[in-house]
Order: sequence, then C-alpha cells, then structure tokens
Amino acid sequence: MGFGQHPHDNMEIITIPLEGILEHKDSMGNVSQIKAGEVQVMSAGTGIYHSEHNKSQTEELKLLQIWVIPNERNVTPRYGEMQYDLNIKPNQLLQIVSPEETDEGLWIHQNAWFHLGKFEKDFSFAYNLKSQENGVYVFVIKGEVLIEQHQLKKRDAIGIWETNEFLVKSTADKTKILFIEVPMKF
Repeated sequence: MGFGQHPHDNMEIITIPLEGILEHKDSMGNVSQIKAGEVQVMSAGTGIYHSEHNKSQTEELKLLQIWVIPNERNVTPRYGEMQYDLNIKPNQLLQIVSPEETDEGLWIHQNAWFHLGKFEKDFSFAYNLKSQENGVYVFVIKGEVLIEQHQLKKRDAIGIWETNEFLVKSTADKTKILFIEVPMKF
C-alpha cells in the first residue's frame, strides 16, 4: 500500500507508474498524484522526507522506481514531474530523463538518460550510447525483444556496456521498453 514518511539524501529518484495512481507528499511542500503516462523525479540532495501511497483502496498500483547515484552531492532538493502521451509514436524513443535542464524530459544530477519506446513486431534499430563509458540497463515493460542474441520477455532485463551501440529487434507487437543509460564509473 505504500511507505509512510521517511528520509532520503544524495540520491536521484525516478518514478514511472505503469498502472494505478501513486500519491506523493514531501517536506518541500509537494503533494501530487502521478499515474501511467507521467514521470516523477526527486533530487534528494541535502535531505528530504516524503511518503508514497497507493491512492486507491481497490486498484493495484504498479510502478518502476529507479535510484541513481548523483554526480553532485548535497544539492538543494528538487521535485519535478511531467506527463507524456501514453500513445507514444511506435518505433521511436521518447526521452523522459536527461542530465540537461533544457533537454527533453526531466533532468537529474547525473550523466544519465532514460528513454521509453513502443515498437511494432519485427522493427529493428541500433541503440547508440551517449558515451563509451556508459552502460545501458534495458527493461522490457511489455512484449518481447531480441537484443543482440538475447531474447527478453515481459519483466526481463539486461545490462549492456563496453560498446558504442547494440541492436534491438521487437519480436512482438506493442513491445514497450525502458532504456536507462548511466555512467559505469563514478
């Protein structure tokens, strides 16, 4: 059902609801409800308190929450959220997180990029890393995908590093994937 008020510091926390509604309250005065089609970023920095609960007593809440070590410590805490079109154009990547304030999506204190994509069956493309020092964590939200020679199904994931690019092929219609690109060294 959720977590009561608890502390965090020096962490970038990215929340991506898949189903249901998450209710968020924090010590910065933010009160929000986020649902599928929205992304939340919280830079805990020097420290914050927050709580998270399933807004519904009857509906299930499913979400991804990813914690990223920041490249700068003790920053002023910050909260952000954005909405994106659930009907992401097929066969394209939608950037939802980046290290740049002026870039597409929300920004965090790390050289990291998050992309969502929805792909038609048999669509193939090469994912090009932003830096050879980065790695990519690929998580299949829905459907099936072939990454190089590895077949992944719903809720499967794979980590890829020490390369400039890798091949992705959707092997089922309406495959939905989250790509998380982060530095491999801090």
